[in-house]
Amino acid sequence: MNLKRQFSKWFQNNSTLVLLLVPLLLLALLTQLLGGTLLHRIVTVLFINLLLVLGLQTFMGNSGILSFSHIGYMGIGAYASALFSMTQEAKAATLPDLYPFLQNVHLPFLVSVLIGACIAMLVAAVLGYPLMRLSDAAAVITMFAVLVIIQVVLVHWSAVTNGPRTLYGVDNYTTLWVSVTFGLLAVIVAYYFKESNFGLMLRASRDDRYAASTIGINVITVRWLGFMLSAFLAGFAGGLWAHFITSFSPYAFYLGETFAILAMLVVGGTGGISGAVIGTVAVTFVHEGLRQIENGINLQGGGLVGFTEVFMATSLIALLIWRPGGIMGGREVSWPRRTPQSHEDQALSGSGKS
Repeated sequence: MNLKRQFSKWFQNNSTLVLLLVPLLLLALLTQLLGGTLLHRIVTVLFINLLLVLGLQTFMGNSGILSFSHIGYMGIGAYASALFSMTQEAKAATLPDLYPFLQNVHLPFLVSVLIGACIAMLVAAVLGYPLMRLSDAAAVITMFAVLVIIQVVLVHWSAVTNGPRTLYGVDNYTTLWVSVTFGLLAVIVAYYFKESNFGLMLRASRDDRYAASTIGINVITVRWLGFMLSAFLAGFAGGLWAHFITSFSPYAFYLGETFAILAMLVVGGTGGISGAVIGTVAVTFVHEGLRQIENGINLQGGGLVGFTEVFMATSLIALLIWRPGGIMGGREVSWPRRTPQSHEDQALSGSGKS
């Protein structure tokens, strides 16, 4: 009986996590059992995008600062992990000018992805610390400037990235269940980060940084550490994406992907983990459905070019007018709590039975 009470208490405290993980796991199982090649690809990318959106939510949702540079750290993680996992033959064919100390490095897949995520986090730590003093429009502009800097470096550092050309020769290690595993782990990490004292301090700095400072919260350090965690998740997602798509260029990590990930978070709601998950799933399937319709019409000579992008943009505008806080409005999904009866209610129910 005591064990049942403990489980009931744990479930009530963590019902949000359970109600998010179980449907995602069911989606993966149904895809494995019933889905074809196309659905496998869509769901694999969905869970990689979930990592990205949750990484953005850990910083943007808790600090209130829009991080345009987020996709730049995805690019750093993608290229760094690819360099460490590619074979010597692939490097010789794709990157003839690669630095000698990197030419013979060949590490396992997960080790390479972790190294890529750590490099992305270190870059964010160096670039981000001075920016954590800023808020509002100044912070947004400087974050966008960081994205531009990262993009320019990726395009012109030919020895490491193959310049503006496509980097190929990356092995395909990211399967459906690899992306599902790390997507679910990201949900757990983002949830407990939000519920931790650290997440609470970060939200306090969002609501009123001056009041937060007066009660002893180091606003700059709290933001900086949250920014580093966000970049780590983005870099990890970039490594998974690189080993799924296997060939890519620096232009994959710029404005198009930035606005796609932002749309997923904004549609669901920036203030909660539930909004990030629901927004990612909703935008992914709506976008893919519209793209299939557009392709089918175009194959029949319909000439419906750009329909998906226009419809998604129009829907986003309409949704934000109707619900500025997104679908969830910052709330979390949770199991309804049982309200214990008061002594008066128990006495009345007892007298009613008699």
